[in-house]
Amino acid sequence: MSKFDKIAVMQKMAATRMVPVFYHADAEVTRQVVRACYTGGVRAFEFTNRGDMAHEVFSDVIKFVRRECPELALGVGSVVDAPTAALYMQMGADFVVGPLLNEEVARVCNRRCVPYTPGCGTVSEVGRAQELGCDLIKVFPGDVLGPKFVKGIMAPMPWTRLMVTGGVEPTEENLQAWRKAGVFCVGMGSKLFPKERVAANDWDFVSEQCRKSIEILNQ
Repeated sequence: MSKFDKIAVMQKMAATRMVPVFYHADAEVTRQVVRACYTGGVRAFEFTNRGDMAHEVFSDVIKFVRRECPELALGVGSVVDAPTAALYMQMGADFVVGPLLNEEVARVCNRRCVPYTPGCGTVSEVGRAQELGCDLIKVFPGDVLGPKFVKGIMAPMPWTRLMVTGGVEPTEENLQAWRKAGVFCVGMGSKLFPKERVAANDWDFVSEQCRKSIEILNQ
């Protein structure tokens, strides 16, 4: 079962304002990336369910996290159906993220008191997600919808907590634009982990990217 409850997960995301999003078929590489992010101040990390046997990698990594990164909430992303959500929750996922809104996923997550963050691209979808008990909604794809979409939602629905994913970059200009628009936090993937840096095992670079991004987002 999950280590952290809904409130604890939200507090961790609120403290750092960023959630790294990463997948690699090699569990050792994933462990090192997670450790580097943790060293850089990250306290919520999304492992994306994208490759064959991805759940086996997650099973390995979450054991490492519980032992070596005790304050890290490890969640799963790219979840589109309830069986997949249930599988990862059984392995201890602290939160579930999806590219779309699936009511069955919301139900199984609510049953286990695990936060579910669905991907939404319209105001109506955001409202429906809130009705289903989703405290945090993902704006996806962020690079298509843009900061103006966030501002448009926050004006009539200021209670809304949004996490933008897709096209987020670890630069002051990009992060400040999302912060000023009113996002609760950002999800960052490939821009945070350049392939050449991962291939070179340059974990100090990853840690520093995380530190800088957290600093910008919390100005």
